[in-house]
Amino acid sequence: MTIRIATFNAENLFHRPRVFALDDDAARDKILADFNELVALLEKDTYQQTDKDRIAELIKEHQVHNSEKDSPRPFFINQLKGSGAKLFQADGPVDNPTIVIQADGRGKWPGWVELVRGDLSWTAVQNTARVVAEVNADVLLVVEVEDRPTLERFNEHVLGEALGHQPYPFNLLVDGNDPRGIDVGIFSRHPITSVRSHIFDPGQGGRRLFSRDCPEFETAVNGTPVWILGNHFKSKIGGGGGLRKRQAERVREIYEAALQRSERVVVAGDLNDFMASTPVKILLDAGLKDAMTHPGYTGDPGTHGPGTGDDDKLDYLMFSPKLWDRVEHVEVERRGIWAPRTFKSFQTVKSKATQASDHAAVYADLDL
Repeated sequence: MTIRIATFNAENLFHRPRVFALDDDAARDKILADFNELVALLEKDTYQQTDKDRIAELIKEHQVHNSEKDSPRPFFINQLKGSGAKLFQADGPVDNPTIVIQADGRGKWPGWVELVRGDLSWTAVQNTARVVAEVNADVLLVVEVEDRPTLERFNEHVLGEALGHQPYPFNLLVDGNDPRGIDVGIFSRHPITSVRSHIFDPGQGGRRLFSRDCPEFETAVNGTPVWILGNHFKSKIGGGGGLRKRQAERVREIYEAALQRSERVVVAGDLNDFMASTPVKILLDAGLKDAMTHPGYTGDPGTHGPGTGDDDKLDYLMFSPKLWDRVEHVEVERRGIWAPRTFKSFQTVKSKATQASDHAAVYADLDL
């Protein structure tokens, strides 16, 4: 029996941060870098004066304080009302306010930072479904999904009704600890018999190790369990290398524990780092093999954007030794990406605003 396993970072199914639609790559990267810097600053236990000054500068620069309906702000700070504690106060005109940081540390105010989201165009939503339909995987790990109801609506109403593709009989998503709605879900034509979610590292005194969780999905293929470990490592924008390394170390532990239950284990998802990086090598050194290193794969090395360079490799489909021996064919579906100078996209992909994602889907056929 041949089974197709795939991974795809869909960059959300219906609602995507507005910054991702910017055609200016430099402007987009600057906003995302500043967003990550602000998140890191706000996570500090104590805010030094230099921290407060930089937080105020970022708030003012990006008009984070501007809550008007047509505000151009790319991200905002959600300060819980009624708590009596606030991170900042903005006084004066909207276009040139005085920002005063009132809190002295992370534990002094309740709230978080979020990217401003906009509805995806119906064309972009359909293109995302078109990628899923073209890959036609038996088991598909989907990265960056808003929530479980969204996963189900996409399955039934977009993939099924709009495109006329057979909806998946099984889908699952366990809400993670990231408040931004970028969870990891799964579509499967085989029963999902169990799920585990790893949120905290006991060795960190209860502090979060993952900013995104590592769920384990057990699927029953002809009665034999196959474990899918879904991942979305910390972005490279704004750094994060140390966190990705710790994430990889923990995922390796989870993988090695899964091997005690079954020889058929897959580690998949967006690892946000290239093949030669320390986090990826930690997993490869555990005996995992990435699909795109299979002798039968002859395409470009990357999975993000044009995908022509080694640094564009962010998405992984890694197999335990027993599964690796069963791999017959590997391919990358890129046509949902808008990269007109590099390859031909779907005819319905005409811009970044209409692309399915800036990530390709990776899939492999295995003889099980």
